[in-house]
Amino acid sequence: MTNALTVLGIESSCDDTAAAVVRLSDSGADILSSIVKGQNDLHAAYGGVVPEIAARAHVEKLDTCIEEALTVAQVELKDINTIAVTAGPGLIGGVLSGVMCAKGISAASGIPLVGVNHLAGHALTPRLTDNIAYPYVMLLVSGGHCQLLLVSDCNTFRRLGGTIDDAPGEAFDKTARILGLPQPGGPLVERDATKGDATRFAFPRPLLDRPGCDMSFSGLKTAVIRARDTVVADKGGLSTQDRADLCAGFQDAVADVLAEKTRRALQEVAAELGENTVLTVAGGVASNTRIRAKLEAVSSAFGAVFVAPPLSLCTDNAAMIAYAGGEQFRAGSVDDMSLSARPRWPLDTSSAALLGSGKKGAKA
Repeated sequence: MTNALTVLGIESSCDDTAAAVVRLSDSGADILSSIVKGQNDLHAAYGGVVPEIAARAHVEKLDTCIEEALTVAQVELKDINTIAVTAGPGLIGGVLSGVMCAKGISAASGIPLVGVNHLAGHALTPRLTDNIAYPYVMLLVSGGHCQLLLVSDCNTFRRLGGTIDDAPGEAFDKTARILGLPQPGGPLVERDATKGDATRFAFPRPLLDRPGCDMSFSGLKTAVIRARDTVVADKGGLSTQDRADLCAGFQDAVADVLAEKTRRALQEVAAELGENTVLTVAGGVASNTRIRAKLEAVSSAFGAVFVAPPLSLCTDNAAMIAYAGGEQFRAGSVDDMSLSARPRWPLDTSSAALLGSGKKGAKA
């Protein structure tokens, strides 16, 4: 890079409306502002995110969120070199809201537009925060996605493995519902797990008996249901300690699977490159401290450098979208008014789909 690039990022793929301003330069990147407006209160009564409610909230919040991001960054629209917007994958109503907003700003101002894959935003976050070099191994683990990737540049991602059913974040949220915890459930399962005995229930570690880096978490959720029902049948109910033990056992099972599959990915990449690489982690579930600790232990035992972004940049945010869009813009990527919102958008389009496909394309 020879000149600084100031990027406005817009993110609306699920239930967080976000805008950010990031400046890229030869020495790295600086987050000038990062604004995230959550919607937990709007969805709390429904036990999960309601797509229509989320889309309407994005429409109401996007303009004020962008205005606040520009104000905090102390820049004006004329100072922006490019607009980066999440164009997928995600809840189509939310993605469409962000894309149409970005198109409107681009059309009115003449500022170039870049559509960003939400997963690429997560995958490139360690470069935003730590300026690490390519290539590196990324465990992208969130509410809707779980993939082990070899990241070779801002547009080249090779999937080493991934979940064949539920993503870990989805499994955490479903487990929370099973145990009567409110949504979003992941942080509450982690909270209760700190008070529990992870060895009390013998939960399975799915697919560890098979080679490769693919994962499965649906059966683990079913095991939690059976363990809960057994306790309820024996005791007539579920105590606070019972719930804590179930949370701890479930969390450790997820962490063990992620750790072992990540170790295999590191081994595969080291054999291919002839040297140990950097292990990075991103996505909402990467904020789980137990999972982070096990991944860090795997990285240390393998001799790989471990990079985990701050917790605020693991969950959905627009700073990662701004950075990814900035890198891609530098590499020559520019979109126009034909940019489409995509509910599905695999990062690795050369590998067979893990979760099948349909009229809307491969799921992952």
